[in-house]
Amino acid sequence: MALDVREIARRAAARVLAERATRPTPAAPERPAPVEPPRAVTAPAPTKPPRLAVRAEPADDSRKLVLGTCLADTPDGGVLRVPTGAIVTPLAAEEAHRRRIRIERGERDGGQRIAVGCDHGGFALKQEVLGWLRALGHQPVDFGTRDENPVDYPDFARAVAEAVASGQCELGIVIDGAGIGSAIAANKVPGVRAATCCDAAMAKNAREHNYANVLSLGAKMIQRAVAEETVRTFLTTAHGEARHGKRVAKITEIERRYLKGPQGGVQA
Repeated sequence: MALDVREIARRAAARVLAERATRPTPAAPERPAPVEPPRAVTAPAPTKPPRLAVRAEPADDSRKLVLGTCLADTPDGGVLRVPTGAIVTPLAAEEAHRRRIRIERGERDGGQRIAVGCDHGGFALKQEVLGWLRALGHQPVDFGTRDENPVDYPDFARAVAEAVASGQCELGIVIDGAGIGSAIAANKVPGVRAATCCDAAMAKNAREHNYANVLSLGAKMIQRAVAEETVRTFLTTAHGEARHGKRVAKITEIERRYLKGPQGGVQA
């Protein structure tokens, strides 16, 4: 019996469906795990090093104090030179005004200016003194004499004394054969205190006790090594205590009393 075409088609479809139902279903392919994109690594902000507390060193404020005793070496109407940063005390300023002393600020370069003078008897020693002063860092001012031809010592002692009294030079040195005549002549200039010194001990005493501002040397009375030590001591010794200054002030008062006035008389 011939099968109906429709029946054949139905059976074929049923068989296909049955086979498909029994066939294992293939597993779905595994998807790779998503790869996380690399994160941008942010570098840490640079940290500033801790700020150290730096304390500025204080500037050197060691200034010279100008006291009334500092005017002892300066004659009335003269000039007192002080360092740029020096502090002038009220009493010193009043004393300077009373005595008509002009205070100038600013130190010279190269140490002190030292007036030096001699006669023919002191010429050879003077040449050595000039060298010693330069070696010590000072500025010698040579007032002569220039050779060993005979001259008069008062002329050169006066030139040195006037340079010191006017403030042109801080200190002076006069030299002759004995060191006595030049000291006497220099001391006639107001404001000058010349001392004849034969060794360093006398030079120290002259500066410390008498506030001497001119050193007098006797070329025939002192050995060269002793003379050099005497000069160095005279230049490096400071004025002594106030009790010495009080006595020096009395010397100045005697000088002022016997100065000749405008009419040529003696001041009372």
